Amino acid sequence: MFDSLAHRLQDVFTNLNRKGRLSEADVDAAMREIRLALLEADVNFKVVKAFIARVRERAVGADVMNSLTPGQQVVKIVLDELTTLLGTTSTKMVLSSRMPNVIMLVGLQGSGKTTASAKLAWRLRKQGKRPLLVACDVHRPAAIDQLEALGRELQIPVFHGEGAAAGDAVATAREGLRYAVDNMLDTVIVDTAGRLHIDEEMMSEATAIKQAVKPDQILMVVDAMTGQDAVNVTSEFSRLLDFDGLIMSKLDGDARGGAALSIREVTGKPILFASEGEKPSSLEEFHPDRMAKRILGMGDVVSLIETAVDTALEDEISQWDEERLKKGQFTFDDFLKSIKQMRKMGGIAAILKMLPGAQKAGIDASSIDDKQITRIEAIIFSMTPAERQNPKLLNGSRRARIAQGSGTTVVEINRLMKQFAEAQKMMKQMGSLGGKRGRGRPGMGDLPF
Repeated sequence: MFDSLAHRLQDVFTNLNRKGRLSEADVDAAMREIRLALLEADVNFKVVKAFIARVRERAVGADVMNSLTPGQQVVKIVLDELTTLLGTTSTKMVLSSRMPNVIMLVGLQGSGKTTASAKLAWRLRKQGKRPLLVACDVHRPAAIDQLEALGRELQIPVFHGEGAAAGDAVATAREGLRYAVDNMLDTVIVDTAGRLHIDEEMMSEATAIKQAVKPDQILMVVDAMTGQDAVNVTSEFSRLLDFDGLIMSKLDGDARGGAALSIREVTGKPILFASEGEKPSSLEEFHPDRMAKRILGMGDVVSLIETAVDTALEDEISQWDEERLKKGQFTFDDFLKSIKQMRKMGGIAAILKMLPGAQKAGIDASSIDDKQITRIEAIIFSMTPAERQNPKLLNGSRRARIAQGSGTTVVEINRLMKQFAEAQKMMKQMGSLGGKRGRGRPGMGDLPF
């Protein structure tokens, strides 16, 4: 997400920072580059025009021109304006005291409404809620089956119309609300039907469902890959349904990200959640300030820490044996647990995107191949329990057997052994410091690959 835009903007700022002083001509040249970068990222041209005007007005001020670090001042201005463009501050979805709360999801077909419904239900359950998914997409083939499959996977109840209510979206929504009341479920998530484009039938049905269940929140799911057209679609939905906020889906599949930068400015509706990936945990609260920093290559350490903490808390065994670490007794089983935690955090590429300066250092997160980690796991799984606990047992014949069993080579086994030895040294050094690292296993920074 935003990869192309991020690279372009960082190149512009690198050139600015090389200059000791800035003239208006320098600022205008930078604004032209930023304008082109935003347009190529599929940001709405009206949004780009207003954004550039605001940045330039501040950038040619005396505070910047007379500064000893004018390039840094311009970066700060762009960061401020980019954060404002994305929403200034994060807006949380606030549930009312009504029982049950009703959340209605709308959007075009293919935007990811059904998957977003399940992810939102999973998120709310983690917060202590008792959600119910209501399948009101009675038009798309297998839509109900898809929601039921997701419900079974996440262990969340799903209601769909039967008898007279079957095939009637409004009746299904009404019966689903009654089912939630009867079964003491405190949150109802209504998955509505979409179309390939906005039509009268689609909007009439959505309006009828809204009138029938009187939702506390209406959230529109927007596919980030739809680009400029997303602005027109959300504007029409806002006019007809007056939804409360947005869920941006498939952000991991869009290298441009112009829709996210345009929608907030054009519609005035906040982006509440963003989804990057297929896992239930991939639906996260949208933080404009953090996203702006990621676009400008400043990383997102706060989100990285939050993800690490959540991952550690989810793990059944979340605390290391401190005495073993002090003695350097780091085993291949521990190595596997670290890899497991890293996968829960989204893999190497996802972690690198949150680290400040990764792109500036020439590290392309999109080129990182998690298959390397899979090969390491295959090697470790091919070891016996005794070999995992005591790597000193791994002589030449054992390494040859492991290579054959894991589909790798002895050279790869030897390389892993060196990496593992480095990890052991780091564990011993951390143990000798005597300070408590807190709960959770070491993160990516502790692993030598």
